[in-house]
This record gives sequence, structure tokens and C-alpha cells, in this order.
Amino acid sequence: MTSPFRLDGKTVLISGAGGGIGQSLVRSFREAGAAVIGADREPGMLEGLDLTGKILFDQADPKGTRAAVERHLAAFGAPDAVVSNAGFTRAEILDHLDDEVWASELAINLSGAYAMTDPIVAAMARRGKGSLVFISSVNALGHYGNPAYSAAKAGLVAYAKAIAVERGGQGVRANVICPGSVRTPAWDHRLEADPTLLDNVLPHYPLGRMVLPSEVANAAVFYCSDASSGITGTVLPVDAGLTAGNLRFVDDVLRAK
Repeated sequence: MTSPFRLDGKTVLISGAGGGIGQSLVRSFREAGAAVIGADREPGMLEGLDLTGKILFDQADPKGTRAAVERHLAAFGAPDAVVSNAGFTRAEILDHLDDEVWASELAINLSGAYAMTDPIVAAMARRGKGSLVFISSVNALGHYGNPAYSAAKAGLVAYAKAIAVERGGQGVRANVICPGSVRTPAWDHRLEADPTLLDNVLPHYPLGRMVLPSEVANAAVFYCSDASSGITGTVLPVDAGLTAGNLRFVDDVLRAK
């Protein structure tokens, strides 16, 4: 009997495949038996990954993103599943924002994700089956800084729910994963600059650690598999307990009494 968690014979498109989470997504989907199409900005970002195909586009350019995806669909058809993973932020607080930064972060994290997935959703609906997973963030659920990024990631939640409700009748499912702090190489430069940084970060997490990229990837594999066939329109925090409650408050205010 085939496990419902397996993805043998399925094709999955992963955007931002060359990043820290993206590389773990590729590995986990390959281990589950899926053929993986990797998407990223430059060919070098996809080197060394176990991929069946590649798509190049810069998600900061929604028109170019849509055109690249439509060319792929015309040549190969729609994948069985999509993991919309590409994202970027640098504006950490409101003081870092202006109109240009706001527009840039929404273009990459929301408008670009829409441009990538919209033609695929339409193709999946015509086929009568498909699954989408959006890698959002705990920033979509509460404010942890990065205001423009947070607005965009919250938009992904709303967009996924729209797909779930309006395309569910055509067999298309859409779900959202909201990671907390993920221990990817993106943290390396910050830890080099301040080796004590995690002393301030980790007390906020009930599990006492950051999330691993593989843990985000495992959740995405589940959502794309038949094991989640009755699940759509949901939001799953993979956040080491951050959004469950305020551990720092409990420790500093209640346990300190």
C-alpha cells in the first residue's frame, strides 16, 4: 500500500529554490519521490540541486515572472503542486520605510507570488486538481518587525484563502505555512556581527531554539501530499511555539514574582 505522504510520480515547482529554505524544500520533495522544478533569479542559484527542470525569473518583476511561468506552462503543462517560497526583506522597522521600499517589498513578496501562481492556478483548475503552498511568516499573524514584509505575507494568507474558497470546486487546494525564525545561512552575517544575538532571540521561543529549514520543508511536503487531501485554506505556524503565547512575558513577569 502506497503511503499518502509519498509524492511518487508528482511534479512540484518550488520558487526561491536556491535559498536556505528552498534547498531544504528541494531535498525533502525529492526524498518524498517528487520530481522538482526549481525557480530562482539566476542559474547559479540552482546549481547542484537535484532538479528535473528550471525556470528563471526575478519575482521583483511581476510581469517578467508571469511571462516566464506562462512559457513553462505552454511547454510542459501545470505541475501537480507549487511551493511559493521566494521572499525578501530588509526594512526591519517603520523608520526604515519609504514609498520605494514599501513598493519593492510588496512586489517581491506578494505581487510576484501572485504573478507566479495565478496562471498555474488557472491551469490546475482546468485540469481539476492541484495543490499550492505559500511560505508566509509569523509576521503575517502578529507584528515582529519588518512592516512591509509583514503586510505582504499577510496578503499571501488572504490570497491563499481566496484560492481555497473559489477554486476548491475545481480540485485546487491552497494552504499557508508561517515559519518563525529559521536557522538558514541568512543569519550567519548577523551572528558574526553579534555572537550574543541568539541570547535575545531564543527566550521568545517555547522550544528554546530556531526552526530548522527541514521542518518547514516537511510541512510543505505534507500539504502537497494526499495525506492532506481534505485540508485547504489553513494556516500552519512552524515557529517553535512563538505564536502560541508570550513566553518572555511568562518568564519575566509571572515566574519572576
